[in-house]
Amino acid sequence: MTDIPSPPGRPARAPERRDGMLSADLCIIGAGSGGLSVAAGAVQMGASVVLIEKHLMGGDCLNTGCVPSKALLAAAHAADAVRHSGRFGVNGHEPAVDFAAVHRHVHGVIAAIAPHDSVERFEGLGVTVIQAAARFTGPDEVEAGGERIRARRFVVATGSAAAAPPVPGLAEVPFLTNETVFGLTERPEHLIVLGGGPIGIEMAQAFRRLGAAVTVIERATILPKDEPEAVDIIRATLRRDGVVLHEGAEVAAVRRAANGVEVSFAIGGIPQDVAATHLLVAAGRKPNLGGMGLDAAGIEATPRGITVDARLRTTNRRVFAIGDVAGGPQFTHIAGYHAGIVIRNALFGLPAKVDYAALPWVTYSDPELAHVGLTEADARAAGHAVSVLLQPLAGNDRAQAERATEGLIKVVLGKGARILGATIVAPRAGEMIGLWGLAIQRRLKIGAIAASLAPYPTMSEISKRAAGGFYTPTLFGPRTRRLVGMIQRFLP
Repeated sequence: MTDIPSPPGRPARAPERRDGMLSADLCIIGAGSGGLSVAAGAVQMGASVVLIEKHLMGGDCLNTGCVPSKALLAAAHAADAVRHSGRFGVNGHEPAVDFAAVHRHVHGVIAAIAPHDSVERFEGLGVTVIQAAARFTGPDEVEAGGERIRARRFVVATGSAAAAPPVPGLAEVPFLTNETVFGLTERPEHLIVLGGGPIGIEMAQAFRRLGAAVTVIERATILPKDEPEAVDIIRATLRRDGVVLHEGAEVAAVRRAANGVEVSFAIGGIPQDVAATHLLVAAGRKPNLGGMGLDAAGIEATPRGITVDARLRTTNRRVFAIGDVAGGPQFTHIAGYHAGIVIRNALFGLPAKVDYAALPWVTYSDPELAHVGLTEADARAAGHAVSVLLQPLAGNDRAQAERATEGLIKVVLGKGARILGATIVAPRAGEMIGLWGLAIQRRLKIGAIAASLAPYPTMSEISKRAAGGFYTPTLFGPRTRRLVGMIQRFLP
Protein backbone atom coordinates (compact mmCIF):
# COMPACT_ATOMS: atom_id res chain seq x y z
CA MET A 1 0.00 0.00 0.00
CA THR A 2 1.12 3.53 -0.67
CA ASP A 3 0.21 6.59 1.34
CA ILE A 4 1.42 9.06 -1.31
CA PRO A 5 -1.47 11.34 -2.33
CA SER A 6 -2.65 11.93 -5.89
CA PRO A 7 -0.90 14.83 -7.65
CA PRO A 8 -2.77 18.11 -8.09
CA GLY A 9 -0.71 19.31 -11.02
CA ARG A 10 -0.21 18.53 -14.71
CA PRO A 11 -0.54 15.04 -16.24
CA ALA A 12 2.52 12.84 -15.86
CA ARG A 13 4.92 12.15 -18.71
CA ALA A 14 4.00 8.84 -20.37
CA PRO A 15 6.48 6.18 -21.56
CA GLU A 16 7.33 6.49 -25.25
CA ARG A 17 7.06 3.74 -27.86
CA ARG A 18 10.24 3.31 -29.88
CA ASP A 19 11.00 0.52 -32.35
CA GLY A 20 8.06 -1.52 -31.09
CA MET A 21 8.94 -1.29 -27.41
CA LEU A 22 8.02 0.94 -24.49
CA SER A 23 10.76 3.24 -23.26
CA ALA A 24 10.52 4.63 -19.73
CA ASP A 25 12.62 6.25 -17.06
CA LEU A 26 11.59 3.62 -14.53
CA CYS A 27 10.16 0.10 -14.79
CA ILE A 28 8.89 -1.48 -11.58
CA ILE A 29 8.18 -5.20 -11.24
CA GLY A 30 5.71 -5.86 -8.44
CA ALA A 31 2.78 -3.76 -7.23
CA GLY A 32 3.00 -4.43 -3.51
CA SER A 33 3.60 -1.70 -0.96
CA GLY A 34 7.17 -0.97 -2.08
CA GLY A 35 6.51 -1.00 -5.81
CA LEU A 36 3.41 1.17 -5.48
CA SER A 37 5.27 3.71 -3.36
CA VAL A 38 8.08 3.98 -5.92
CA ALA A 39 5.59 4.28 -8.80
CA ALA A 40 3.44 6.93 -7.11
CA GLY A 41 6.42 8.98 -5.97
CA ALA A 42 8.36 8.77 -9.23
CA VAL A 43 5.46 9.64 -11.54
CA GLN A 44 4.56 12.69 -9.45
CA MET A 45 8.17 13.86 -9.68
CA GLY A 46 8.05 13.81 -13.46
CA ALA A 47 9.44 10.38 -14.36
CA SER A 48 7.80 8.14 -16.92
CA VAL A 49 6.88 4.88 -15.18
CA VAL A 50 5.87 1.36 -16.19
CA LEU A 51 4.48 -0.84 -13.40
CA ILE A 52 4.15 -4.60 -13.92
CA GLU A 53 2.07 -6.88 -11.68
CA LYS A 54 1.15 -10.48 -12.48
CA HIS A 55 -1.36 -11.00 -9.68
CA LEU A 56 -3.11 -8.60 -7.28
CA MET A 57 -2.48 -4.88 -6.91
CA GLY A 58 -1.52 -4.08 -3.34
CA GLY A 59 0.45 -7.30 -3.02
CA ASP A 60 0.72 -9.36 0.15
CA CYS A 61 0.09 -6.47 2.56
CA LEU A 62 -3.34 -5.57 1.26
CA ASN A 63 -4.61 -8.98 0.19
CA THR A 64 -3.08 -11.62 2.46
CA GLY A 65 -0.97 -9.85 5.07
CA CYS A 66 -1.13 -6.69 7.15
CA VAL A 67 -4.65 -5.56 6.28
CA PRO A 68 -6.61 -8.82 6.66
CA SER A 69 -4.62 -9.90 9.71
CA LYS A 70 -5.28 -6.64 11.54
CA ALA A 71 -8.96 -6.80 10.57
CA LEU A 72 -9.15 -10.32 12.03
CA LEU A 73 -7.34 -9.16 15.16
CA ALA A 74 -9.86 -6.33 15.54
CA ALA A 75 -12.70 -8.87 15.49
CA ALA A 76 -10.87 -10.99 18.08
CA HIS A 77 -10.33 -7.95 20.28
CA ALA A 78 -14.04 -7.13 20.09
CA ALA A 79 -14.93 -10.68 21.13
CA ASP A 80 -12.51 -10.57 24.04
CA ALA A 81 -13.86 -7.19 25.19
CA VAL A 82 -17.33 -8.74 25.49
CA ARG A 83 -15.92 -11.78 27.25
CA HIS A 84 -14.12 -9.74 29.92
CA SER A 85 -16.32 -6.66 30.27
CA GLY A 86 -17.48 -7.86 33.70
CA ARG A 87 -14.36 -6.35 35.27
CA PHE A 88 -15.82 -2.91 34.46
CA GLY A 89 -19.24 -3.66 35.94
CA VAL A 90 -20.69 -4.41 32.48
CA ASN A 91 -22.48 -7.67 31.72
CA GLY A 92 -19.66 -9.87 30.48
CA HIS A 93 -20.44 -13.14 28.74
CA GLU A 94 -19.08 -15.57 26.19
CA PRO A 95 -19.71 -13.89 22.82
CA ALA A 96 -21.53 -15.60 19.96
CA VAL A 97 -19.08 -15.44 17.06
CA ASP A 98 -20.49 -15.60 13.53
CA PHE A 99 -17.32 -16.58 11.71
CA ALA A 100 -18.85 -16.06 8.27
CA ALA A 101 -19.60 -12.49 9.32
CA VAL A 102 -16.01 -12.13 10.56
CA HIS A 103 -14.89 -13.26 7.09
CA ARG A 104 -17.13 -10.61 5.50
CA HIS A 105 -15.68 -7.98 7.84
CA VAL A 106 -12.10 -8.90 6.90
CA HIS A 107 -12.78 -8.82 3.18
CA GLY A 108 -14.85 -5.66 3.51
CA VAL A 109 -11.79 -3.92 4.93
CA ILE A 110 -9.69 -5.15 2.00
CA ALA A 111 -12.32 -3.94 -0.45
CA ALA A 112 -12.45 -0.51 1.21
CA ILE A 113 -8.71 0.00 0.82
CA ALA A 114 -8.25 -1.68 -2.58
CA PRO A 115 -9.26 1.35 -4.73
CA HIS A 116 -6.27 3.25 -3.32
CA ASP A 117 -3.98 0.58 -4.77
CA SER A 118 -5.97 -0.14 -7.93
CA VAL A 119 -4.94 -0.17 -11.58
CA GLU A 120 -7.40 2.65 -12.22
CA ARG A 121 -5.87 4.91 -9.59
CA PHE A 122 -2.32 4.38 -10.81
CA GLU A 123 -3.25 4.82 -14.44
CA GLY A 124 -4.95 8.02 -13.32
CA LEU A 125 -1.65 9.12 -11.81
CA GLY A 126 0.00 8.57 -15.19
CA VAL A 127 1.61 5.17 -14.57
CA THR A 128 1.48 2.63 -17.40
CA VAL A 129 0.28 -0.59 -15.73
CA ILE A 130 0.84 -4.01 -17.31
CA GLN A 131 -0.94 -6.95 -15.69
CA ALA A 132 1.32 -9.87 -16.57
CA ALA A 133 4.42 -11.75 -15.43
CA ALA A 134 7.71 -9.97 -16.10
CA ARG A 135 10.95 -11.51 -17.37
CA PHE A 136 14.31 -9.87 -17.98
CA THR A 137 15.55 -10.48 -21.52
CA GLY A 138 18.71 -8.44 -21.09
CA PRO A 139 20.45 -6.02 -18.74
CA ASP A 140 18.13 -3.14 -19.69
CA GLU A 141 15.05 -4.86 -21.08
CA VAL A 142 12.00 -6.70 -19.73
CA GLU A 143 9.20 -8.60 -21.46
CA ALA A 144 5.69 -8.71 -19.98
CA GLY A 145 2.33 -9.54 -21.53
CA GLY A 146 3.70 -9.36 -25.06
CA GLU A 147 5.25 -5.94 -24.42
CA ARG A 148 8.97 -5.23 -24.43
CA ILE A 149 10.02 -2.53 -21.99
CA ARG A 150 13.34 -0.73 -21.94
CA ALA A 151 14.09 1.60 -19.04
CA ARG A 152 16.86 3.70 -17.58
CA ARG A 153 16.33 2.02 -14.21
CA PHE A 154 14.42 -1.04 -12.97
CA VAL A 155 13.06 -1.85 -9.53
CA VAL A 156 12.33 -5.44 -8.48
CA ALA A 157 9.68 -5.40 -5.76
CA THR A 158 8.16 -8.87 -6.00
CA GLY A 159 7.97 -9.54 -2.25
CA SER A 160 7.94 -12.95 -0.61
CA ALA A 161 5.68 -15.92 0.01
CA ALA A 162 5.09 -18.28 2.91
CA ALA A 163 7.78 -20.97 3.14
CA ALA A 164 6.96 -24.59 3.91
CA PRO A 165 9.59 -26.14 6.20
CA PRO A 166 11.09 -29.52 5.20
CA VAL A 167 8.86 -31.55 7.50
CA PRO A 168 8.17 -35.15 6.43
CA GLY A 169 4.58 -35.50 5.26
CA LEU A 170 3.78 -31.81 5.12
CA ALA A 171 3.41 -31.81 1.34
CA GLU A 172 0.82 -34.61 1.56
CA VAL A 173 -1.61 -32.82 3.92
CA PRO A 174 -3.77 -29.73 3.43
CA PHE A 175 -2.41 -26.75 5.30
CA LEU A 176 -3.08 -23.04 5.54
CA THR A 177 -0.69 -20.11 5.13
CA ASN A 178 -1.25 -16.37 5.36
CA GLU A 179 -2.30 -16.57 1.70
CA THR A 180 -5.24 -18.90 2.43
CA VAL A 181 -6.19 -18.55 6.10
CA PHE A 182 -8.27 -15.42 5.49
CA GLY A 183 -10.43 -17.35 3.07
CA LEU A 184 -11.92 -19.45 5.89
CA THR A 185 -15.66 -18.91 6.27
CA GLU A 186 -16.04 -21.44 9.08
CA ARG A 187 -14.13 -21.29 12.34
CA PRO A 188 -11.62 -24.12 12.80
CA GLU A 189 -12.51 -26.46 15.64
CA HIS A 190 -8.83 -26.85 16.53
CA LEU A 191 -6.00 -25.00 14.81
CA ILE A 192 -2.34 -26.05 15.04
CA VAL A 193 0.04 -23.19 14.29
CA LEU A 194 3.46 -24.28 13.13
CA GLY A 195 5.77 -21.39 14.06
CA GLY A 196 5.89 -18.94 16.96
CA GLY A 197 7.03 -15.78 15.19
CA PRO A 198 4.87 -12.63 14.93
CA ILE A 199 2.47 -14.05 12.31
CA GLY A 200 2.00 -17.31 14.20
CA ILE A 201 1.43 -15.58 17.54
CA GLU A 202 -1.00 -13.02 16.13
CA MET A 203 -3.08 -15.67 14.39
CA ALA A 204 -2.97 -18.01 17.39
CA GLN A 205 -4.39 -15.38 19.71
CA ALA A 206 -6.95 -14.17 17.19
CA PHE A 207 -8.40 -17.61 16.46
CA ARG A 208 -8.40 -18.55 20.13
CA ARG A 209 -10.33 -15.42 21.07
CA LEU A 210 -12.77 -16.12 18.26
CA GLY A 211 -13.49 -19.51 19.83
CA ALA A 212 -11.14 -22.03 18.23
CA ALA A 213 -8.88 -24.34 20.21
CA VAL A 214 -5.30 -23.41 19.31
CA THR A 215 -1.94 -25.15 19.71
CA VAL A 216 1.36 -23.46 18.79
CA ILE A 217 4.41 -25.58 18.01
CA GLU A 218 7.71 -23.69 17.89
CA ARG A 219 11.18 -25.22 17.58
CA ALA A 220 12.89 -22.47 19.62
CA THR A 221 11.10 -19.92 21.78
CA ILE A 222 8.23 -17.77 20.63
CA LEU A 223 9.20 -14.31 19.33
CA PRO A 224 12.92 -15.10 19.54
CA LYS A 225 14.08 -11.67 18.30
CA ASP A 226 12.39 -9.76 21.12
CA GLU A 227 13.42 -8.93 24.68
CA PRO A 228 12.86 -11.95 26.98
CA GLU A 229 11.01 -9.86 29.60
CA ALA A 230 8.56 -8.70 26.95
CA VAL A 231 8.06 -12.19 25.54
CA ASP A 232 7.31 -13.52 29.03
CA ILE A 233 4.29 -11.22 29.21
CA ILE A 234 2.99 -12.28 25.80
CA ARG A 235 3.53 -15.94 26.68
CA ALA A 236 1.56 -15.59 29.91
CA THR A 237 -1.27 -13.79 28.11
CA LEU A 238 -1.51 -16.49 25.44
CA ARG A 239 -1.67 -19.24 28.06
CA ARG A 240 -4.32 -17.36 30.00
CA ASP A 241 -6.33 -17.08 26.78
CA GLY A 242 -6.12 -20.85 26.47
CA VAL A 243 -3.49 -21.17 23.73
CA VAL A 244 -1.40 -24.31 24.23
CA LEU A 245 2.30 -23.56 23.65
CA HIS A 246 4.94 -26.16 22.82
CA GLU A 247 8.35 -24.45 22.67
CA GLY A 248 11.66 -26.16 21.94
CA ALA A 249 9.78 -28.68 19.79
CA GLU A 250 11.45 -30.69 17.03
CA VAL A 251 8.74 -31.60 14.51
CA ALA A 252 9.21 -35.15 13.20
CA ALA A 253 6.26 -35.62 10.86
CA VAL A 254 2.85 -34.41 9.73
CA ARG A 255 0.11 -36.78 8.59
CA ARG A 256 -3.58 -36.95 7.89
CA ALA A 257 -5.71 -37.94 10.87
CA ALA A 258 -9.45 -38.54 10.68
CA ASN A 259 -10.89 -35.29 9.24
CA GLY A 260 -7.79 -33.25 9.95
CA VAL A 261 -4.06 -33.46 10.57
CA GLU A 262 -1.71 -34.80 13.22
CA VAL A 263 1.72 -33.41 14.09
CA SER A 264 4.39 -35.54 15.75
CA PHE A 265 7.13 -33.70 17.61
CA ALA A 266 9.54 -34.12 20.51
CA ILE A 267 10.50 -31.81 23.38
CA GLY A 268 13.62 -32.78 25.29
CA GLY A 269 13.58 -36.12 23.49
CA ILE A 270 10.05 -36.96 24.67
CA PRO A 271 7.75 -37.65 21.70
CA GLN A 272 4.27 -36.14 21.51
CA ASP A 273 1.39 -36.07 19.03
CA VAL A 274 -1.28 -33.40 18.54
CA ALA A 275 -4.27 -33.81 16.24
CA ALA A 276 -6.40 -30.93 14.95
CA THR A 277 -8.87 -30.01 12.25
CA HIS A 278 -6.62 -27.37 10.63
CA LEU A 279 -2.91 -26.62 10.29
CA LEU A 280 -1.48 -23.13 9.75
CA VAL A 281 2.15 -22.97 8.63
CA ALA A 282 3.79 -19.74 9.78
CA ALA A 283 7.42 -20.81 9.73
CA GLY A 284 9.11 -18.12 7.68
CA ARG A 285 9.00 -16.69 4.19
CA LYS A 286 10.92 -17.04 0.92
CA PRO A 287 11.62 -14.33 -1.70
CA ASN A 288 9.66 -14.40 -4.95
CA LEU A 289 12.44 -14.89 -7.52
CA GLY A 290 11.15 -17.49 -9.95
CA GLY A 291 10.69 -16.92 -13.67
CA MET A 292 12.16 -13.42 -13.81
CA GLY A 293 15.24 -14.21 -15.88
CA LEU A 294 17.61 -12.64 -13.39
CA ASP A 295 20.62 -14.31 -15.03
CA ALA A 296 19.84 -12.58 -18.33
CA ALA A 297 20.10 -9.25 -16.55
CA GLY A 298 23.25 -10.13 -14.60
CA ILE A 299 21.44 -10.00 -11.27
CA GLU A 300 22.85 -12.22 -8.52
CA ALA A 301 20.59 -13.80 -5.90
CA THR A 302 20.71 -16.34 -3.07
CA PRO A 303 17.92 -18.28 -1.34
CA ARG A 304 17.60 -15.28 1.00
CA GLY A 305 16.89 -12.86 -1.85
CA ILE A 306 18.48 -10.62 -4.45
CA THR A 307 21.96 -9.40 -3.54
CA VAL A 308 21.99 -5.63 -3.00
CA ASP A 309 24.38 -3.02 -1.68
CA ALA A 310 23.59 -0.29 0.86
CA ARG A 311 21.96 1.77 -1.92
CA LEU A 312 19.74 -1.23 -2.80
CA ARG A 313 21.48 -1.66 -6.17
CA THR A 314 21.82 -5.18 -7.50
CA THR A 315 24.88 -6.52 -9.32
CA ASN A 316 23.31 -4.87 -12.38
CA ARG A 317 23.64 -1.18 -11.50
CA ARG A 318 20.56 -0.34 -13.55
CA VAL A 319 18.42 -2.52 -11.30
CA PHE A 320 17.36 -1.98 -7.70
CA ALA A 321 15.63 -4.48 -5.41
CA ILE A 322 13.42 -3.46 -2.49
CA GLY A 323 11.27 -5.01 0.23
CA ASP A 324 11.21 -8.70 1.09
CA VAL A 325 12.85 -9.78 -2.18
CA ALA A 326 16.00 -7.83 -1.23
CA GLY A 327 16.72 -10.27 1.58
CA GLY A 328 16.60 -7.80 4.48
CA PRO A 329 14.01 -7.13 7.19
CA GLN A 330 10.57 -8.33 6.06
CA PHE A 331 8.16 -5.56 7.01
CA THR A 332 5.77 -3.48 4.94
CA HIS A 333 7.19 -0.26 6.40
CA ILE A 334 10.68 -1.34 5.31
CA ALA A 335 9.44 -1.69 1.72
CA GLY A 336 8.11 1.87 1.96
CA TYR A 337 11.41 3.04 3.43
CA HIS A 338 13.29 1.30 0.61
CA ALA A 339 11.08 3.13 -1.89
CA GLY A 340 12.36 6.47 -0.66
CA ILE A 341 15.97 5.28 -0.92
CA VAL A 342 15.44 4.14 -4.51
CA ILE A 343 13.71 7.35 -5.60
CA ARG A 344 16.62 9.42 -4.31
CA ASN A 345 19.11 7.18 -6.10
CA ALA A 346 17.27 6.50 -9.36
CA LEU A 347 15.71 9.91 -9.99
CA PHE A 348 18.19 12.30 -8.42
CA GLY A 349 21.46 10.35 -8.45
CA LEU A 350 21.90 10.85 -4.72
CA PRO A 351 23.93 8.19 -2.87
CA ALA A 352 21.18 7.47 -0.31
CA LYS A 353 21.81 4.34 1.76
CA VAL A 354 19.74 2.18 4.09
CA ASP A 355 20.21 2.59 7.82
CA TYR A 356 18.46 0.11 10.11
CA ALA A 357 19.64 1.63 13.40
CA ALA A 358 16.09 2.76 14.16
CA LEU A 359 14.25 -0.20 12.64
CA PRO A 360 10.89 -0.67 14.39
CA TRP A 361 8.67 -3.74 14.48
CA VAL A 362 5.41 -4.61 16.20
CA THR A 363 3.75 -7.90 17.06
CA TYR A 364 0.05 -7.06 17.12
CA SER A 365 -0.87 -9.35 19.96
CA ASP A 366 -2.90 -8.09 22.92
CA PRO A 367 -1.04 -6.41 24.53
CA GLU A 368 1.10 -5.32 21.59
CA LEU A 369 4.84 -5.82 21.64
CA ALA A 370 6.72 -3.00 19.92
CA HIS A 371 10.48 -2.65 19.52
CA VAL A 372 12.96 -0.29 17.88
CA GLY A 373 16.74 -0.27 17.70
CA LEU A 374 18.98 -2.70 19.56
CA THR A 375 17.90 -5.25 22.12
CA GLU A 376 19.99 -5.53 25.27
CA ALA A 377 21.66 -8.71 23.96
CA ASP A 378 22.44 -7.08 20.59
CA ALA A 379 23.86 -3.98 22.27
CA ARG A 380 26.14 -6.05 24.52
CA ALA A 381 27.25 -8.18 21.56
CA ALA A 382 28.14 -4.98 19.70
CA GLY A 383 30.41 -3.92 22.57
CA HIS A 384 28.34 -1.05 23.96
CA ALA A 385 28.62 -0.05 27.61
CA VAL A 386 25.02 -0.98 28.32
CA SER A 387 22.65 0.21 31.02
CA VAL A 388 18.96 -0.71 31.12
CA LEU A 389 15.84 1.09 32.29
CA LEU A 390 12.83 -1.10 33.09
CA GLN A 391 9.43 0.24 34.06
CA PRO A 392 6.29 -1.89 34.60
CA LEU A 393 3.02 -0.72 33.07
CA ALA A 394 1.27 -1.24 36.42
CA GLY A 395 2.62 2.12 37.56
CA ASN A 396 0.72 3.92 34.79
CA ASP A 397 -2.60 5.49 35.88
CA ARG A 398 -4.28 5.09 32.48
CA ALA A 399 -3.36 1.41 32.46
CA GLN A 400 -4.92 1.03 35.89
CA ALA A 401 -8.09 2.80 34.74
CA GLU A 402 -8.43 0.44 31.78
CA ARG A 403 -7.51 -2.69 33.76
CA ALA A 404 -4.64 -3.27 31.34
CA THR A 405 -1.64 -3.32 33.64
CA GLU A 406 0.31 -6.22 32.16
CA GLY A 407 3.15 -4.67 30.26
CA LEU A 408 6.43 -2.82 30.51
CA ILE A 409 8.90 -0.54 28.85
CA LYS A 410 12.55 -1.48 28.54
CA VAL A 411 15.09 1.07 27.33
CA VAL A 412 18.66 0.18 26.36
CA LEU A 413 21.24 2.92 26.81
CA GLY A 414 24.84 3.15 25.71
CA LYS A 415 27.76 5.36 26.65
CA GLY A 416 26.73 8.82 27.83
CA ALA A 417 23.10 7.67 28.24
CA ARG A 418 22.54 7.65 24.46
CA ILE A 419 19.39 5.73 23.51
CA LEU A 420 20.15 2.52 21.61
CA GLY A 421 16.86 0.64 21.75
CA ALA A 422 13.45 0.40 23.34
CA THR A 423 10.72 -2.19 23.80
CA ILE A 424 7.16 -1.50 24.91
CA VAL A 425 4.52 -4.06 25.84
CA ALA A 426 1.17 -2.32 26.25
CA PRO A 427 -2.14 -1.73 24.51
CA ARG A 428 -1.34 0.19 21.29
CA ALA A 429 2.40 -0.07 21.95
CA GLY A 430 2.95 0.31 18.21
CA GLU A 431 1.57 3.84 18.46
CA MET A 432 4.08 4.72 21.20
CA ILE A 433 7.30 3.29 19.82
CA GLY A 434 7.79 6.05 17.23
CA LEU A 435 9.07 8.49 19.87
CA TRP A 436 11.94 6.14 20.63
CA GLY A 437 12.67 5.56 16.94
CA LEU A 438 13.04 9.29 16.42
CA ALA A 439 15.29 9.51 19.47
CA ILE A 440 17.57 6.79 18.09
CA GLN A 441 17.59 8.37 14.62
CA ARG A 442 18.59 11.73 16.09
CA ARG A 443 21.12 10.13 18.43
CA LEU A 444 19.41 11.64 21.45
CA LYS A 445 20.29 10.99 25.07
CA ILE A 446 17.78 9.89 27.67
CA GLY A 447 17.50 13.41 29.07
CA ALA A 448 15.58 14.51 25.97
CA ILE A 449 12.76 12.09 26.77
CA ALA A 450 12.88 12.84 30.50
CA ALA A 451 12.45 16.56 29.78
CA SER A 452 9.50 16.05 27.43
CA LEU A 453 5.93 16.85 28.49
CA ALA A 454 3.41 14.02 28.22
CA PRO A 455 -0.36 14.48 28.63
CA TYR A 456 -2.02 12.88 31.64
CA PRO A 457 -3.42 10.28 31.86
CA THR A 458 -2.02 8.40 28.87
CA MET A 459 -0.22 5.12 28.32
CA SER A 460 2.56 7.11 26.66
CA GLU A 461 3.53 8.58 30.03
CA ILE A 462 5.39 5.34 30.62
CA SER A 463 8.13 6.57 28.27
CA LYS A 464 8.73 9.73 30.29
CA ARG A 465 8.56 7.79 33.54
CA ALA A 466 11.15 5.28 32.35
CA ALA A 467 13.43 8.09 31.18
CA GLY A 468 13.04 9.89 34.49
CA GLY A 469 14.05 6.71 36.25
CA PHE A 470 17.56 7.17 34.88
CA TYR A 471 17.99 10.23 37.11
CA THR A 472 16.22 8.91 40.21
CA PRO A 473 19.31 7.55 42.05
CA THR A 474 21.14 10.87 41.63
CA LEU A 475 18.20 13.25 42.00
CA PHE A 476 16.93 11.74 45.24
CA GLY A 477 20.27 10.63 46.64
CA PRO A 478 22.16 11.93 49.71
CA ARG A 479 24.26 14.37 47.71
CA THR A 480 21.16 16.17 46.45
CA ARG A 481 19.65 16.24 49.94
CA ARG A 482 22.83 17.83 51.35
CA LEU A 483 22.87 20.39 48.53
CA VAL A 484 19.22 21.33 49.05
CA GLY A 485 19.76 21.66 52.81
CA MET A 486 22.71 23.96 52.29
CA ILE A 487 20.88 26.14 49.76
CA GLN A 488 17.87 26.46 52.02
CA ARG A 489 20.00 27.98 54.78
CA PHE A 490 20.96 30.85 52.48
CA LEU A 491 17.60 31.50 50.81
CA PRO A 492 15.58 34.43 52.28
